[in-house]
Amino acid sequence: MKTVTAADANRHFSSVLRAATHGEVFVVVSRGKAVAAIGPARKKTDAQRSAAKAVLLKRLRAQRPTGKRAWTRDDLYRDRS
Repeated sequence: MKTVTAADANRHFSSVLRAATHGEVFVVVSRGKAVAAIGPARKKTDAQRSAAKAVLLKRLRAQRPTGKRAWTRDDLYRDRS
C-alpha cells in the first residue's frame, strides 16, 4: 500500500489508475489525514450478482406503487416517427 498526497494523485491520476488495475492500493492523504483509498475494483461473482438481484426484486415487489399511472405499456413502445 502506497501513500500519495491529494495533489500528486490529481497530477498523476492516470498513472495511479493504471497501477490500481495491476493490484496496487493507494491511500490518498490531504493535510496529513487519510481521505480516500484507490485500488482495484472487486469483481462480483455470479452468485453475488444473483443474490443482490433477488434482494432488490424482493424489495421492489414489497413497495406500493406511487403516483398516477396514465400510460400503458403500449404507449411506452409506440412508434413515434
